Amino acid sequence: MVDGHTDAARAAREAAAHERLLDAGASTLPRAPWLHRSQPPPAVDLIRFALWRCGTGDAGEDDLLAALTLVPAARAEVDQMEAALLFTARARNLSWPTISRALGLGSAQAAQQRFDRVTTRVETRDGA
Repeated sequence: MVDGHTDAARAAREAAAHERLLDAGASTLPRAPWLHRSQPPPAVDLIRFALWRCGTGDAGEDDLLAALTLVPAARAEVDQMEAALLFTARARNLSWPTISRALGLGSAQAAQQRFDRVTTRVETRDGA
């Protein structure tokens, strides 16, 4: 891969971005009850924190850049949650038409295709 775009480089940038936002005050955010105490806050929460700081005028360019660095990680987290919700919905015998309506999609087929795309993305990331 191109220098700076390897998995290790990306992981290092994400770790630095996490640390930057935790040091900026995100470490004081209330912990979600489902997170283990040693688990870091999700990227989505850190991005929200950075946006809040930007709104109050407390965030500098480094905080904003840290949040931008975490966007791919946040996207991966949302994909994992969506895949888990879809697996759970199907395990609870919800029909594809019902799932489709909940997702705002036009058909059961569209919901099934979305399920396939999301689970493929999750599996591809997990296997990388």
